[in-house]
Amino acid sequence: MQEVLPVGPACAFCGILDGRTPAHVVHRAAGSMAFLDARPLFLGHTLLVPRRHVLTLADLPGADVPEFFGLAQRLERAVVRATDADGSLVLVNNVVSQSVPHMHLHVIPRRRGDGLRFWLGPRRRYDSEEHAAATAEAIAARLAGGQTTREGDA
Repeated sequence: MQEVLPVGPACAFCGILDGRTPAHVVHRAAGSMAFLDARPLFLGHTLLVPRRHVLTLADLPGADVPEFFGLAQRLERAVVRATDADGSLVLVNNVVSQSVPHMHLHVIPRRRGDGLRFWLGPRRRYDSEEHAAATAEAIAARLAGGQTTREGDA
């Protein structure tokens, strides 16, 4: 597991969590907070952050996962209904494209034809069925072998 950094002035989300930085908060709980993204892709784009300062999803303690993702599920429904969206995009960036180094989950309302399609491309193809099978087997072996922690990936 990566080092859990102390909450401090350098983290934009910690500033929101401790009240130093204003935000449009939609939910406060003991372990998390949800607020509107300051630079939304679409209106209603909401971020869910754990109060514990961790960098990535892999760093979120297992004991915190059920409550966090239960709230994420309820938040997704609320965003879709409140914005009258057709659906949503729920995502977590880990390191790559993670603009704030504090784990956060995006709930982005989506509408058919909203133009966001480019964001999920370009798509790649496996070289062959054998290449796809080998990739699936490698992931399954890591999962079955318990090699899903940062230490297991070293």
